[in-house]
Amino acid sequence: MSSAACDQLNSLMKGYTEVVDAALDLFLPAADAPPVPIHEAMRYSLFSGGKRLRPALVLMSCEMCGGDRSLALPAACAFEMIHAYSLIHDDLPAMDNDDCRRGRPTCHKAFNEAIAILAGDALLTHAFELLGKCSDGGRLVAEVAAAAGTNGMIGGQVADICSEHLPPDPELVEFIHSRKTAALIRQAVRSGAIIAGADDDDVARVTSFGEKIGLAFQIADDLLDVESTTEQLGKRAGKDAQRGKQTYPGVFGVEASRRKAAELVEQAKLCLQPFGENARNLCLLADFVIARKS
Repeated sequence: MSSAACDQLNSLMKGYTEVVDAALDLFLPAADAPPVPIHEAMRYSLFSGGKRLRPALVLMSCEMCGGDRSLALPAACAFEMIHAYSLIHDDLPAMDNDDCRRGRPTCHKAFNEAIAILAGDALLTHAFELLGKCSDGGRLVAEVAAAAGTNGMIGGQVADICSEHLPPDPELVEFIHSRKTAALIRQAVRSGAIIAGADDDDVARVTSFGEKIGLAFQIADDLLDVESTTEQLGKRAGKDAQRGKQTYPGVFGVEASRRKAAELVEQAKLCLQPFGENARNLCLLADFVIARKS
């Protein structure tokens, strides 16, 4: 990305982050609401400086399809809660066993394992409560549950764990990435279009866009784990190789992975051509997916 485009995107994302953070603060119980430990842990993990990519995708998609952003805010916050829950559980000793996330202690280190597990459970439960209150809430609950369940994110996580130290396998890495990361990103963009009342053709276009940038995002994550430092990432670098993970660089090499991610972003932007100038924000965000440094 050019420096001008980076500045433009940073300004854009700052605005979306402020809107999402204010809504999250309203939608969550107060930190001092009983039982206090669980609400403190939920807020600790949710307000830890994340990029707010998924909620931004919901809001941008809704706006692009002519919808009212305020109507999509509960769903946007639900996606961030699901993402936060997945990170809390990923970091647990039984999973990736990480002590650091976004430059500070992970939830189970700041509190304890029991509270961390329950904080993740609570965020996931609260997310579906918010989705159920949206227009077309029944459809959203069903689709997001599928994207987050055993045919989506959880299924990808299971395959990721079970495939550690196996020989590099192109089909397996595609299976993992398309579910573990791309499924929820695809559904975020799709949900924004549904809330906006988009027709089937437009929903299909944004779904294809989301699928491609979701895969590009995970390839970029794989590359960052290889090429960045722990300080740059705010979490332990090099852990994929240490654990024998199925990754794009591990299967295809670094340069081929970088090319693949760039191709996916360009293909994703082509999906949005019928939206014209209204797709500008989503196209900027697509470029950010592979230009980011953390």
